[in-house]
Amino acid sequence: MLLPILLFDVALVAWSLHLMEKAYESKEFSLMLAGTLVALAAAAMLVVYFLMGHCMTYLLQVSL
Repeated sequence: MLLPILLFDVALVAWSLHLMEKAYESKEFSLMLAGTLVALAAAAMLVVYFLMGHCMTYLLQVSL
């Protein structure tokens, strides 16, 4: 399950870098903001995945 999430995160980071590169070329703040938000979403998705993994492991051990 981790591999699809990692691939999706890599795609999000690549997209954010593309947005930031275009923002730098055209001097647009909105594209830079969009790239930053996409990168933050990728990081948040990984944090939530690992937190939920630990939470589910704990809950399954308690129920057994």
